[in-house]
Amino acid sequence: QVQLVESGGGSVEPGGSLRLSCEHSGSSAYHSVILGWVRQAPGQEREGLAALDSDGRIIYADSVKGRFSISQDNAKTAIYLQMNNLTPDATAMYYCAADIGIIDDLVLRQADVWRFWGRGTQVTVSS
Repeated sequence: QVQLVESGGGSVEPGGSLRLSCEHSGSSAYHSVILGWVRQAPGQEREGLAALDSDGRIIYADSVKGRFSISQDNAKTAIYLQMNNLTPDATAMYYCAADIGIIDDLVLRQADVWRFWGRGTQVTVSS
């Protein structure tokens, strides 16, 4: 069992930045773990944004590439999502999530079936 707790959400003006944090535990029980960020706006499908795995591979959705950055602390107890140049369509609930395995080209498209999920943190981008 991987447990994840998100924090850092809030309200920000367009063009602003937020840094989301996710404390996680239990991933050491697995040889290969994917850790990532997924968002869901009201009435929309969940959208995988970014992920990293135990091999250090990182993948981004095209919609956020160059503006969002995923990272992990040195102790490997937390991951982060730095979000820059935010626009109103980024308003959503942001989830930290994990799965067993390694990143492939489909991992973000299949993020809605990842095994472990946090409860989410709300991000609102408005003037």
